[in-house]
Amino acid sequence: MTPLSGISRRGVLAASAASVAAPLMVSEAAQAGGHKPPASTTYRLTVLGTSDTHGNVYNWDYYKDAEYDDSAKNDIGVAKLAALVNKLRAEATGPVLVLDAGDTIQGTPLATYYAKQEPITSTGEKHPMARAMNVLHYDAVTLGNHEFNYGLPLLNLWIRQLGFPALAANAISVKTGKPAFTPYIIKKVSLGKHAPTLRVGILGLTNPGSAIWDKANVEGKIEFTDMIASAAKWVPIMRARGADIVLISAHGGDSGTSSYGTELPNENPTAMIAEQVPGIDAILFGHAHREVPQRFVANLKTGKQVLLSEPSKWGQRLTKMDFDIVRDKGDWKITTSAAVMLNTNTVEADPKVLAVVKKQHEKTVAYVNQPVANSTETLSAATSRYEDTPILDYINKVQTDTVTAALAGTAYASLPVLSIAAPFSRTAVFPQGEVKIKDVAGLYIYDNTLEAVVLTGAEVKAYLEYSAKYFVTLAADAPVNTETISDPAVPDYNYDVLSGVDYDIDISKPVGSRITRLQIAGVDVAADAQFVVAVNNYRRSGGGSFPGIVKTQVYNAQQEIRQLLIDWAQAKGAIDPADFYVKNWQLVRAGVPITF
Repeated sequence: MTPLSGISRRGVLAASAASVAAPLMVSEAAQAGGHKPPASTTYRLTVLGTSDTHGNVYNWDYYKDAEYDDSAKNDIGVAKLAALVNKLRAEATGPVLVLDAGDTIQGTPLATYYAKQEPITSTGEKHPMARAMNVLHYDAVTLGNHEFNYGLPLLNLWIRQLGFPALAANAISVKTGKPAFTPYIIKKVSLGKHAPTLRVGILGLTNPGSAIWDKANVEGKIEFTDMIASAAKWVPIMRARGADIVLISAHGGDSGTSSYGTELPNENPTAMIAEQVPGIDAILFGHAHREVPQRFVANLKTGKQVLLSEPSKWGQRLTKMDFDIVRDKGDWKITTSAAVMLNTNTVEADPKVLAVVKKQHEKTVAYVNQPVANSTETLSAATSRYEDTPILDYINKVQTDTVTAALAGTAYASLPVLSIAAPFSRTAVFPQGEVKIKDVAGLYIYDNTLEAVVLTGAEVKAYLEYSAKYFVTLAADAPVNTETISDPAVPDYNYDVLSGVDYDIDISKPVGSRITRLQIAGVDVAADAQFVVAVNNYRRSGGGSFPGIVKTQVYNAQQEIRQLLIDWAQAKGAIDPADFYVKNWQLVRAGVPITF
């Protein structure tokens, strides 16, 4: 990192971690003639940042019905964040702003309950994430892509329930051509009784991928423009309107790559924004669920070092940015910038946050613990990434049955129905005996809906070839390690398995040539054969950039797959692999099946 104002990286980090009094009187050495220049005053501005809280308020795992825990002993939830924020506010010697970079109202059974089971749009209830965040007293939140999952009416009601602005400068109303949400704010910040007011501009940028991932909710209503171009438009406006410091809260990672190809603006352009748009002092970002304590990116036009930070996910971490600022010829100047990452497992949960969400939390716990059926045996998703397992076949069976019944009597009724499912969770289990809603929710953790399209045999093969890039290439004599068999660049949710066809994936062959067998009842699938394929709305809309799947639906009833899984089990009363388990795919090397 290039030193800032003569301070080394080690010095910047040390300064950020220390408690620095504000104002600090900094006097220069006496000059010739015995005269001293006027002393300048250094002030400290602290910005605290959260992101990707995903409906977590309590430090609670609703799928396990227990306090959240992982191998790193992380804690989660807004209640933990609030306790840490309150501690830092109490310790601060200067003003403190608190921002969030999005993905707030989706991700837990708590959030789903107040979107689906008792939606706030029907009951008038205040959303649990509005209750929790209002106690924490944010200054602004940016909309993430998952804010659009439940439609615009629920999103707009949640925004009205907040005690602070929700920002998204690049979400444009199709009807008006103007921002559909507040693009930015300029906060007047007091630095003390005798100090001039500091004006802090905060720009919010949401993710363009929502145009794909939530097409059904936003098409014809909201367009998502390029995050870099939006920053280039609004930063000069904010400066012209008096912003002394410009911060961006962006729901996009810093990798510069996109999961959906090039048909939309870049999904993760945060570092590119810092490089290409002058006038930015710091960027809080999210979306990638990564822990980036401190990153400096040089602006290509000015050479200025822009501070970036991403605070992981679910409330596990809190970003703390510190800026030392001075008044210079009537303007505010940042002399040093630094950031550190703080762990929320160091504090006890804030009791006020817990109290305002307590009834909603308890109602959700009671709901997810309702039994739905009995399983004849234990079904685990632990090996679903590399082995054909009954628990993924359960998803495919329900999807196949639903689409088959829906298309009965139509022109598509004679076509074979295939189904697509992905291993969303490595820890999902249906225990032998009583299966509860939480077990089904733990298997299907996303709020996807079921759709269906028609694919040819050639398109099915191309789809499977694309999915098979999930695996690393292994020579015929190489040892098999199940922990490293997959490409770390491809997330589990972007690996799909298909039911209704039989196929082999040869991972000793190069990507694009791995599907060595594709058959039905021992007969090779013809390239021009036609199939109805059951698929979730995320994938059908282009999520993951799978080939051939983005086309007009032949079935789209806006039914949530998770609820279909629950309803199917309740109707049957039993979950028995004998009713749905078919071993139809396997991994091979040089044509020889791999055993695990």
